[in-house]
Amino acid sequence: MANMHTMANIHLLCSFALLALSLAFADANSCDKVGVYQLKRGDFSLKFTNYGATMLSVIVPDKNGKLADIALSFDSLEDYKNDTCYFGNIVGRVANRIGKAQFTLNGTRYQLVNNDGDNLLHGGRRGFGDVIWTVKSHKEDSHITFTYESFDGEQGFPGDVVVSVTYKFIESNKLAVEMHAKALNKPTPVNLALHTYWNLGGHDSGDIFAHKIQIFGSHITPVDDELIPTGEISPVKGTPYDFLEAREIGSKFKELPNGYDINYVLDNPNPGHLKRVAVVEENASGRKMELWTNQPGVQFYTSNMLGHVKGKGGFVYSNYAGICLETQGFPDSVNHPNFPSQILYPGETYKHVMVYRFTAN
Repeated sequence: MANMHTMANIHLLCSFALLALSLAFADANSCDKVGVYQLKRGDFSLKFTNYGATMLSVIVPDKNGKLADIALSFDSLEDYKNDTCYFGNIVGRVANRIGKAQFTLNGTRYQLVNNDGDNLLHGGRRGFGDVIWTVKSHKEDSHITFTYESFDGEQGFPGDVVVSVTYKFIESNKLAVEMHAKALNKPTPVNLALHTYWNLGGHDSGDIFAHKIQIFGSHITPVDDELIPTGEISPVKGTPYDFLEAREIGSKFKELPNGYDINYVLDNPNPGHLKRVAVVEENASGRKMELWTNQPGVQFYTSNMLGHVKGKGGFVYSNYAGICLETQGFPDSVNHPNFPSQILYPGETYKHVMVYRFTAN
């Protein structure tokens, strides 16, 4: 066990690291404060910024007690302002894609701001991941809550919407993420998602091919060549998308040369309870991450389009450096009546729950 002097030095180093990160995120050109905020409970610690309500780091021990940061991200606010990867962002008002950046609701056609060819991706050119949120509440050993007021016409979406996201500890090794939204004066689609890239070996440990994953989804929503759903719901059995039994992520990459970027329809064996989403394991570190949600789908993305992005600590993230498990409503639901509706009416509350559990064996 470390002595008191050693522990004090570690605490001091962590304080300096947090200060340096906070300075890197200071925005001298904005009247709105951008900061860095920590949650810490034992060996489990996380950092966030109110720019995009973004998760910056997740530090957990491996099977030998060695700590590592398992979330990909950037070192500075300037990097996030130029980001097209959505590292750790809360994305919205509507996450994922909307075909042709348009939809019709109650007889009115809405033209949105396209930012992915002719389509809308993760809320448009200035989605929720690119705005400054307000820190409503923060207690380092407990939780942090961010809020944002989205205005009528923002990126083309109708109505004013009040949004919040809370990150909070449960026990010693679980993290809950709760997203809420209320439509104030017009019906509008709402579909929020947390866009964290995970690498259980450490954010700077290379590719994720050897990670094992089990996904509790027996069906997917197939897409066209622009990654817009066709409207079909297809079984995964007998395809490279079948992760009903755990296997290495890279084991069938030869059949999917562009990697995974698809929405899974989550199985729901116990209605009224959270659905199991996935179990991810990395053998060298022994780390395991489990995820549950109340949402109908999850986007499984193997960072196929990262290219060569300079991340925190100067490490260059190449393709397949991390995985995303974005629990969500189905992509382009506004244009597919057979998909679960994402329309939120005034007086209703949108609630999106995620629960992570981190262990190491």
